[in-house]
Amino acid sequence: MQRSPGVLTSSFLLGFVSLIGATSLQAGPAAAAQSTWFKRMAAQSASSATVGASTSVPYGWLDFCHRRPKECKVPPLPAASVKLTAQNMSILKRINQKANRSITPVSNYDHWGTMMDHWDYPTDGKGDCKIYALYKRKLLQEAGFPRQALLMTVVRDLHNEGHTILTVKTDKGDLVLDNLVDEIRPWNATGYYFLKRQSQQNPNVWVSLNQRGGTAKRLSPSS
Repeated sequence: MQRSPGVLTSSFLLGFVSLIGATSLQAGPAAAAQSTWFKRMAAQSASSATVGASTSVPYGWLDFCHRRPKECKVPPLPAASVKLTAQNMSILKRINQKANRSITPVSNYDHWGTMMDHWDYPTDGKGDCKIYALYKRKLLQEAGFPRQALLMTVVRDLHNEGHTILTVKTDKGDLVLDNLVDEIRPWNATGYYFLKRQSQQNPNVWVSLNQRGGTAKRLSPSS
């Protein structure tokens, strides 16, 4: 799905990072409210989607691998997660916004002239949801994040339309990088129906999810 104009810009990550990095909190109602918010968000984000059995691999990924075999001819690796430090949250936010702002949204058909899913990097600066997600995955790997924690994920969005996002496995649960929403959210605050995603061990193996990601929520401190 392509990015809609006027997407939300949230203060969730800024608040999250500042709270993690703080060495002390000032006394008073404001500090107490911040502390309560942080604990609530930390508890909410400490969740991972339940993975099912192996399932069919999306055509778009198979086609991507055929055109870019070096991207897919990789050895299986043990599952790994990202430690959710303030620095790593800052990197996730920066790369998510960089991709969302640097790619011009265009539908798969208008871009490639085919109804068949075409997955690729934004070589011409345009693309739909798959191009955004693949680009974020590439940038995060270049930033040192483990491949096993960066999972292409197929969902149905709030309009029950097919959509692709990037799931980032962290020690605090699954986070979602989405071209439709600038804020980075826990998977269970999206309201999406999660269908399938890449296996952590092998990106060429896909596993079923088949579960609703909670309800769509904005995670700013004022919510």
